[in-house]
Amino acid sequence: MDLFAPAASRSRIELFARAGFAARGAVYVLVGTLALLAAIGSGFGDVGGGKSALQALLGQPFGALLLAAVGLGLVFFSVWRLVSALTDADSHGTSPKGLGVRAVHALSGVVNGALAVSALHLALGFGMSGGDDDAAQDWTAWLLSQPFGQWLVGAVGLGVVGGGVFHLWKGFRGDVLKRLAVPAARRKMALALGRAGYAARGVVFGVIGVFLVTAAIRADSSEAKGLGGALQALEEQPYGWALLGLVAAGLAAFGAFGVVQALWRRIDAPDFDARRAVDGVARKARV
Repeated sequence: MDLFAPAASRSRIELFARAGFAARGAVYVLVGTLALLAAIGSGFGDVGGGKSALQALLGQPFGALLLAAVGLGLVFFSVWRLVSALTDADSHGTSPKGLGVRAVHALSGVVNGALAVSALHLALGFGMSGGDDDAAQDWTAWLLSQPFGQWLVGAVGLGVVGGGVFHLWKGFRGDVLKRLAVPAARRKMALALGRAGYAARGVVFGVIGVFLVTAAIRADSSEAKGLGGALQALEEQPYGWALLGLVAAGLAAFGAFGVVQALWRRIDAPDFDARRAVDGVARKARV
């Protein structure tokens, strides 16, 4: 058996990536469903972020096993995002725009990696410290403590707002099926899920970004909010139950779109030829 077979390596990476998209989708389905139940006043929902959704999953039958599976999938997604950003697996290039997209993917890998750790901690019975807002406030406080901290937080906030605007544009006018090989019979469903999902994420990102800009202006990390805080802010607006319901349904749709991505996304897994890497190291050593 050839342990260094590049084709086998690519196959494993692709499998990990697909499992990762499905796991991220499961988290969004949970977040959106719980928020939607809260919006309609069912008494069963909860307006929270990813960590709240994971805790809700733990309370279900076989919850620990389900949580472990989601956590492992999020590990795979995190690794895929980091690998694809470093190797440019999606061919974004080295233009300023391409590097920006790759940087966002790398950040997504870090964020989902942290969520994966929380999921696995819960599954193993170690509990969870804090929620999404606590995490956002912690790193905002750290950033504020750095030189030019307020400017840094403000820049991040504006970047998140910009990401929200881009997601809104993608939801309404963009090609949400790019890099997807969806069968013709499923394209309308996939398109509807993608548009609703990206639009909802755009709203949430915009709210999170505004909170970060506010934190920068006031030099107060407690102003920063995560996904859960953004959803609660929507709920507090006039007709907030309707606004929250629409966004929550969109987030659930984005979760379902994650399953679409898991099934039909074109994944150009990088060729990690270990033998070639070893030979290269050996040649350098001889020099």
